Amino acid sequence: RDVASRAGVSISTVSRVLNGTSPVREEKRQLVLEAADALGYSPNPAALSLLSKKTGGLGVLLPFVGGEFFSELLNGMDEAAQELGMFLLVSTSHRQPGEFRKAIAALDKRVDGLVVMAPELAREEAASLLRTKTPVVFLNTDARGLEADVFNFDNHAGAHALTEHLLRAGHERIALIAGPQDAHDARERLRGYTDAMTAAGLSTDGLVYSGGFTREAGFSCAMEILEATPRPSAILAANDYCALGAISALHQAGVEIPDEIAVCGFDGLASAAYSVPPLTTARVPVQEIGYRAIRRL
Repeated sequence: RDVASRAGVSISTVSRVLNGTSPVREEKRQLVLEAADALGYSPNPAALSLLSKKTGGLGVLLPFVGGEFFSELLNGMDEAAQELGMFLLVSTSHRQPGEFRKAIAALDKRVDGLVVMAPELAREEAASLLRTKTPVVFLNTDARGLEADVFNFDNHAGAHALTEHLLRAGHERIALIAGPQDAHDARERLRGYTDAMTAAGLSTDGLVYSGGFTREAGFSCAMEILEATPRPSAILAANDYCALGAISALHQAGVEIPDEIAVCGFDGLASAAYSVPPLTTARVPVQEIGYRAIRRL
């Protein structure tokens, strides 16, 4: 009403100009834009969402948001959202089912769609999300057998290829620092490693260490591996963070890498190229996957 009064036009003309719903003569359009600028006016998103039943927001639920991996993922998502003229509302589950359910309840109804990355989520719970009216795209989540849009890393093939790489280099006692076994991606990486070792006729007994996806887990497991008899000659870590922690432990113990113990990671973080020595890893196109997930949603 204020903009219309200042511009000397009708309220409906102001609405058509600011919402772009139908053409308005250039002279009147300029009057409206100048009046809106002078008054510092912009449409109220909450009011618009009540009218259109759309919020303009996309919900993103991740296990965590800290660190290089999630930074890359969110960069890709944000780029796609900006291209679409939408905004992201981000929440975290900390890999805890209770926190996951609370975060979903908080995001649902506030956004027009959801991207959910929940490797720890049971298939049945993933299926329950698909019964809501909110569109969902899953990332790195176990949705086998579900009619769902999913962008998954090939965790099995990546771990299998890394293990084969170490086998070709002459290693037979290859230790795995495994990720959390309630997580789909960690289980698939364990399966890839086990399948490659079995295919080579090698046992994994005593070679799988319960670790995690953190530097601290890699460091402590590497210290355990150094005490093993006979000692493994190679380590496959759950991810790059874990591998960098293992490298730190080996350096501290004065162990030459890769001459005494070789190390491989998983994810292909940019920082992995700058470890000493540079880390061999399976590259996941994290930023591209984030971008594509938002475009798909």
